[in-house]
Amino acid sequence: MLLKDSSLIAVRDVESLRRRVQAWRRDNLSIALVPTMGALHKGHITLMDRAKKMADRVIATIFVNPKQFGPREDFAAYPRQENADFELLNAAGVDLLFAPDVPAMYPQGFATSVHVSGVSDVLDGVARPGHFDGVATVVTKLLLQALPDIALFGEKDYQQLAVIRRFVADLNIPVDIIQVPTVRDPDGLAMSSRNAYLTPAERAIAPGIYAAISLAARQIAAGEDIAQTLAAAKTTLTQQGFGTIDYVDARHAETLQPLTSRDEPGRILAAVHLGRARLIDNVAIPK
Repeated sequence: MLLKDSSLIAVRDVESLRRRVQAWRRDNLSIALVPTMGALHKGHITLMDRAKKMADRVIATIFVNPKQFGPREDFAAYPRQENADFELLNAAGVDLLFAPDVPAMYPQGFATSVHVSGVSDVLDGVARPGHFDGVATVVTKLLLQALPDIALFGEKDYQQLAVIRRFVADLNIPVDIIQVPTVRDPDGLAMSSRNAYLTPAERAIAPGIYAAISLAARQIAAGEDIAQTLAAAKTTLTQQGFGTIDYVDARHAETLQPLTSRDEPGRILAAVHLGRARLIDNVAIPK
């Protein structure tokens, strides 16, 4: 599919994707892949811009993956805006959009799941059982379908990034995973498609998650007690009007095991509910 006045080509089946990739390979062109679930925003476009600087051709994918949504989560309501996304990708200079439907990704009889032990079993792995199996399965498929040289993912989904790094290494998938810093609004809120769920009043509260975890990271770096600091951050979020707190925790930046020493690379990760939205964020603990 090629729309009028557009240089961006969109395909919906794996065979068409692979034909285009094979043609680029014959011309010795390097390829970057940027997987998304659509409802694109500035954070996604930052990934596309970075990809264009690192590779000759850029493939974006849009697929709202049912396997990473739980039975009480927002799969049906997840924001979808394919026409607007196409225009954004075209303006960003992306070369190819792969936008399969569910049967193209999971045809009848599909029976395989990718599970990553360890990094998948904590934090969101507890709060959202099965979520990372869905993520690992779909990203494995996308990497093998496109076989890019590099694939780019944002730091906002930090645990997802750790899961992807783990299975790419374990399965010897020949791709470099590129970590791109979180893109934030001026008030600090991490950009996310789910921010669209926030009411104006909730949107005013939402930056508090970044402020709370940033303060906790500085306090831990300064030598304050880790458990007491995390407890104080949770209290602050509750007082500000956030709802259920799934976790606010300090973890080893690579293994995601509980942080036991300030000499280790550390990360504060949080998941907090606010109205219809579930907000996640993370920051590094300064050394």
